Amino acid sequence: MPHTSSAAKRARQYEKRRDRNQFVKRGVKIQTRLANEALAEGAGDQAQAQIKLAFKKIDKAAARGVLHKNTAARRKSKLARAANAAKTKLAAEAK
Repeated sequence: MPHTSSAAKRARQYEKRRDRNQFVKRGVKIQTRLANEALAEGAGDQAQAQIKLAFKKIDKAAARGVLHKNTAARRKSKLARAANAAKTKLAAEAK
């Protein structure tokens, strides 16, 4: 238990921020999973739409300070690599 009113306020602020950050991180994880599932299914247009939404969520999380900018860049890069691999695999199967 906090001893002072300022310490109690800091604890309240910490809880609010933690809840908000967890909400944003959960949204990023869910959208990333949806993008990966769409890539695994081979749905080209749907996968691109899901990746675009995932990029948007990752960028917003980084802008808000929920994710570090390098973490955001790494996650976007990983998604882009997966998308390019799926695209080349799809092109190879078409030949």
